[in-house]
Amino acid sequence: MLSTPTHPHAAPAATGGRSMTVGRYLRTLGSETGIELLKNVRIPIFAVSTVAFPVMFYLIFGATFGRQGAGPINVATYMLATYGAFGVIGASLFSFGVGLAVERAQGWMRLKRASPMPASVTVLAKLANALAFAAVVVAALMLAGVTVGGAHLSLGAAAALLGVLLLGALPFCVLGQAFGYALGPNSAPVVLNLIYLPMAFASGLWIPIHQLPGFVQAIAPYLPAYHLGQLALSTVGAHVEGNPLGHAAALLVTALVAGAAAVVAYRRASLATYG
Repeated sequence: MLSTPTHPHAAPAATGGRSMTVGRYLRTLGSETGIELLKNVRIPIFAVSTVAFPVMFYLIFGATFGRQGAGPINVATYMLATYGAFGVIGASLFSFGVGLAVERAQGWMRLKRASPMPASVTVLAKLANALAFAAVVVAALMLAGVTVGGAHLSLGAAAALLGVLLLGALPFCVLGQAFGYALGPNSAPVVLNLIYLPMAFASGLWIPIHQLPGFVQAIAPYLPAYHLGQLALSTVGAHVEGNPLGHAAALLVTALVAGAAAVVAYRRASLATYG
């Protein structure tokens, strides 16, 4: 999480210089989270693309090949895990990346810095928003997989898959934050798509990794989406490459590197705004 330095012309805090009470902090966080959710629900291109695209792609491929075998499970179950990873990564990157870039351009971030609201509230509200959309994506995919695709998923596996995907979304939220501070509102969607879509393909989130060309399979372990995909597959009983602890460690390293990049991008954005 990033801490925001107090702007020299910021209004004095309503708490009289004392730290905000826990109750007031939670009420502020709840209000900000509700506003974030309402804002994104009212932007059809965000809500539809975040939820509908993964489900649509899953139905196209999962319904077509769903009952074929993919090792110990069928294709529909395999793709439920990988398209779940695809969906939560998109929700995380775009909620933070595009959202922050647009708010910076519109001056909302400057207004928030001048207010008594702690900077952590903004970050946590966006995090809650990203995870909420991610949970909706996973739930929609599970519904489609079980009712249409022919996926076989126990209640325990479904809970494990949801938990792994939501935890695995956190590094991509941090990565999205870095892009949100580094990019402008027009370039952010383009750059994120240029990174997100090829990364998802090369990580085996659209097509099983063993069906990709050899040179792509060699690149995949260096991509964070690959590691989330493998962790997701491990929850549904699929054969996975490598050790789950190694995949988790790779995502942790991604979060740390992305966090450092976010701090640098944030400081540069602050200097550009305030000199």
